[in-house]
Formats: sequence, structure tokens, C-alpha cells
Amino acid sequence: METSVNGMRWRGLILALMLAGLFSGSRLGAQTSDLGRIDFPTSGSPAAQEHFLRGVLLLHSFEYEDAAEEFREAQRLEPGFAMAYWGEAETTNHPIWVERDAEAARTILNRLAPNPEARLAKAPTPREKGYLEAVEILFAEGKKPERDRAYAEAMLRLHQRYPDDLEAASFYALALLGTCQGQRDTATYMKAAAVAEEVFAKNPLHPGAVHYLIHSYDDPVHAPLGMRAARAYSKIASTAAHAQHMCSHIFVAMGMWDDVVRSNETAVALVNARREKKGLPAAPCGHYNEWLEYGYLEQGRFADAERVLEGCRAQATSPEHAGHTGGANPGHSWLGSFAGMWSRYLIDTGQVMGDVVSWSFSPGDAPEARVTREYVGGLIAGRRKDPAGTRAALERLGKAVRDLEAEQKKRANIDPSYATGAAIFEEQLRALIANAEGHPEEAVGILLKAAAEETAMPFSFGPPSIDKPTPELLGELLLELNRPAEARQQFERSLARAPGRSLSLLGLARSAAKTGDTAAARQAYAELAGNWQRADPDVPQLAEVRKNL
Repeated sequence: METSVNGMRWRGLILALMLAGLFSGSRLGAQTSDLGRIDFPTSGSPAAQEHFLRGVLLLHSFEYEDAAEEFREAQRLEPGFAMAYWGEAETTNHPIWVERDAEAARTILNRLAPNPEARLAKAPTPREKGYLEAVEILFAEGKKPERDRAYAEAMLRLHQRYPDDLEAASFYALALLGTCQGQRDTATYMKAAAVAEEVFAKNPLHPGAVHYLIHSYDDPVHAPLGMRAARAYSKIASTAAHAQHMCSHIFVAMGMWDDVVRSNETAVALVNARREKKGLPAAPCGHYNEWLEYGYLEQGRFADAERVLEGCRAQATSPEHAGHTGGANPGHSWLGSFAGMWSRYLIDTGQVMGDVVSWSFSPGDAPEARVTREYVGGLIAGRRKDPAGTRAALERLGKAVRDLEAEQKKRANIDPSYATGAAIFEEQLRALIANAEGHPEEAVGILLKAAAEETAMPFSFGPPSIDKPTPELLGELLLELNRPAEARQQFERSLARAPGRSLSLLGLARSAAKTGDTAAARQAYAELAGNWQRADPDVPQLAEVRKNL
């Protein structure tokens, strides 16, 4: 009896250990953690494979620095582990951000072996050779767009050769997105989504699948298709800051401001916890803080938005942080981050006086920050009906735009659509000058042209790429000219690209009320009231919203 009992105990213990191994990810080739679950067997030793798998999980969530550390640890444990060098090289390629550091990648690959043939010889299986061949294509000599296309074709071949390899499928989906060079090519985005959807169906905990689905769907038309992935990703990769932020790509596209704020508050907290572990100060600037501030502004929480902005100002203007990068995009300086946040704060609060308006800063060698500073200065002068001030700002803006275009030719980490946006900034200021000088029809004509140019631009995910959407600005001018029916059309046009945007909802409600459409006005005021459930009590338009409800 004792033997039988002991046998049952041993069998129970063995079963428990097997289950523990399965769910903790210790099984060779698979890993489940707070970063998601993947199954990516390689020829690496168990110790090196564990770090390799964690590196791939981090790579799928664009946590590039931490991923590189994991891949380097795998290399330390097994210096000849070819896939660990493949992984570290991949951390230098940021397809969505239109960045590729080929020189850094080649330096990494050269540590494995001095040439592609010798490196391929280090990969013991045809499948692993396929991954190495693809990364060699990506980082070969040549212009980025052609290398990206060739890499996507290589990943397609690998995906077709190994249809059960979900990693090949996932990296193929990402490679497809990378061929768009930062522009929204809907056909390519949907092609990538179709691949990622198959991975998601087979592995509902795959971080890459949900991440790339969100990128494929993060525009107002397709955002409802991405809601399931957005809800899943925050739970799948609970410790990845970028995963928490990514969910807000869908939420912004649907005007879900409470969710936008919640996602980015979590992302910022994770970033700062990681920085604290490394002995670094908190980072109040950067991509996640920019989206957080925008969410606060849309909620009418102007005091919270100013708090975030003030923190970024202190960091961005301090000498020790000059030129530092932050947030998700390594090409984005702290100063550029502050300038963008400063712009959105002043535009969306409508301030033309006060401390924030008077803040001065030197844009240094950040051309985007200089363009933003002059643009906002011109808008504020225009609101004050100061044509001379607006004209002076327009002249400075024109020079800043030319300098930006020159800088863009030298480096690849400026959004290619930014120069087009800067030209629209100039047209907006010209319209404000014309209106202030008594030529309202000329102003309307300028803004109609600028609005057409803006809506023809490929949709850029996130907060409006033109800080003051031109249709919204035009709608406000038409309301001022007592042309509410035309104004309503422009506010509706603005809301089509920026759903739930509070200032456009306010304009829609006012224009609908002036045309006598009380039902439409009430609906717009109700949606605005939903945005402003937690608004500061001194938001000027709150009384208007309450009165009309």
C-alpha cells in the first residue's frame, strides 16, 4: 500500500512538474510570460534559448533596448548561437518608425562571423538559415525602401516554406507594414492584417499578432476591427510599456478618451519604473506622455495636461537633457516632444494669454520644434486679431520650414509627411492674416484649399498630424461669419478624421443649433459631455454644454 501511495505521489509530482514546465515556458522553443506566448524552437542551448525567446517577445512589443540585452545574454551563454545575432540585428530595424540602422546591424552580424557565407554556416538548420538570409537582405547596401521591399519578399518566402511557423508569419506581417515607409497604404495594411489575424487565431497570446493588427487597423474607418486586439494586448504583454500604449492607437481612432488616458498612464508608469531600476530619473517627455496629455485635453482635464507639460518643459529645457531622445521613437528629441505638447495645450485649451503662452524656448538643432514654435505663435497672434504679429510669425515659419526640408534630406527620422503638414501651417496663418485685414472670403478660400490638402494626406495614426485641424479652423471661421450650415460641414469633416475631438464636437453643436437642428445639436453636446465627465470645473464651455442638455 505504501509503495502504491508513493507511486501515486511521484506520478502526481511528475505531472505537476510537466504542467509547470508547459505553462512557465521552460519547454524548449516555447515561452509564456507577462510578455505573451510564442513557440520559436531553435538550435540554441536551453540556457541561451530562454533569453532568446524573451528577446523575441520584447522585439514583438518594440521594447528594443531590453530585447537587445536579452539577445546579447544569449550570445554570452552560447557565442556561436546564430539566431541570437539575428535577433539583436533586428532590434536596429524599426519599420513603423521608418528607421533602419544598417551599419549597427552589420556590426552585430560581424561579431558572429565576418561575412554572410560564414554566418550562414553557423546556422545548423535550413529554417534558421532562412531567417539569417532575410536579415542579410534587409541590411545589405542599398536605399531603405528597396531593402524593405526585398526583406518583405524574403520573409514571404520563409512564411510559405514554413507555414506552421507563426514567427515567420508575424515578422512577415510587420515587414509588409514596413514597406509603406510611414504612409498608410490601405491595401498593404489589410494584407498584413490578414496574416496577423491567422496568427492570432492560432495563438491568442501572441504579442506580435495583436500588435501588428493594431497597427493595421488604427484609423477611424478600420479601428472597430482592432478593438479585440487592443483589449487583448494590454493583458497579453502586461509589463511592456509599448504594449500598454499601443492599445490607445485604437482608442484615439474611436474617440475613447478615458481608455486613451488609462493606457498611457500605465505605459508612463512602466517606463518610469524601468528607468528607476536603471538609476535614471523619470521621463516626463516622450511619445506616451504626448498621447497622455492629448487625452487629458480631450477630457477637459486642463490642469492635468498642464502638469504633464510642465514636467516635460523642465526636462527638455535643462542643459543635461539637451538632445536626449525619449518615448517610443528614438528619433524624437525631448525638445521636440515638449514643443508638440506645448502646441496641443495652447491650441486645445484656446489660451491666448497666460503663463504657458509666454513660455519661451530655444529649439536648438530640432527643426520640428522650431516649426511648431513659429506656427503656434502665429495662431495665437491670429486669435488676438494681430495681423502684424501673425505675418512676422509666418515669415519665421517659412524659414523654419525650408530648414526642415533641408534637414530632412540629411536624416531619415523626420516623418516624411511633416513637410506637407508644415506647408499647411503656413496656409492657415495666411488665412488668419487675410481675415484680420478684412478679407474673409479670401481667408475662407485659403482654408478650403488647405483643408482639401490635409484630408488628401494619408491618415496618420494618433492625435491629428495637423495640430489645429484645418476643417476645424475653417468651421470656426465660418461660424464667426454667421455661415453655420457651411461650418457644420467642416466640423463633420474634422470629426471624420478625428472622431470624438472635443473642439470639433463643440463647433458641430453650435453650428447645428444655429441652423435649427436641435436634435443634432443636443447629440453633439451629449457626446461632448461624455468626453468632459471629469473636466476641470472652470472649463469655460462647461456651462454651455450643461445648459443645452
